[in-house]
Amino acid sequence: MNPYIEILRPGNALMGAISIILVALIDKTISIPVILAMMAVFFETAAGNVINDYFDYNIDLVNKPERPIPSGKISLKNGKNYAYLLFLAGTVCGFLISFLTDNWIPFIIVILADAILYLYAYKLKATPLIGNLAVGFMTGFGFVFGGFTLNNPNIIITSVFLGFFAFVMTTAREIIKDIEDVEGDKKDGARTLPILIGKKIPALIAVILIIIDCILCPLLYFNHIFGILYLAIIAIAVILFIYSAIMILKSQDEKTAHKSSKYLKIGMLIAFLAFALGSFF
Repeated sequence: MNPYIEILRPGNALMGAISIILVALIDKTISIPVILAMMAVFFETAAGNVINDYFDYNIDLVNKPERPIPSGKISLKNGKNYAYLLFLAGTVCGFLISFLTDNWIPFIIVILADAILYLYAYKLKATPLIGNLAVGFMTGFGFVFGGFTLNNPNIIITSVFLGFFAFVMTTAREIIKDIEDVEGDKKDGARTLPILIGKKIPALIAVILIIIDCILCPLLYFNHIFGILYLAIIAIAVILFIYSAIMILKSQDEKTAHKSSKYLKIGMLIAFLAFALGSFF
């Protein structure tokens, strides 16, 4: 794969854009602003990935030496400039959405996303728990961004609920990823939660967050936001979430944390599928 595509983590960026698709499906609306919102989220997520790799160069030399920057496929300077270009593309998309809809909230959200993503990579990532919350916040913000792009009061409320779900589960996954990356983070002098207080308490925090989301899942059906098909599909995601929680609670070694994080990601993808299909059935 071309290193300039690889560094975007296109699957991750597309997963971010899915939040817009899901909100549009719930509203049963497709429009130019919706397409621009998908592009904005893709560019912003990709920009966050690239600038994160730029600032994480020393950590990735230990944890992920095969990535484009630590492997030398992309220079540090080119990586930084590439991230700035992606931030600019996302910001232009946000401006066009607001210009076309005469609603400047989406543009403000994109500007805020630029600042948070940069600050996360530069400083917040190394701040205990705050960095995890920042990533969760940005993931959930994608849904809220979609809601304000459509500018439908009912959809905005639904998007906030979905955004909260994504925020909680992503924060849990980020904490588990910190457990996985302890060795590399230590060598770079990072001050993540598992480094400061050990792995058990962060694992417990992640499990509590996972349980909160598992409890929230059925509410989207009982509040008549989604149909019966949602309930059937989300049950699969909940099983994966619980399995992931049990894994990390039992053991916090690097291999287990990696598997737990992977199952959470798969569960979230299934949950997004449940959101999409549940809006129709």
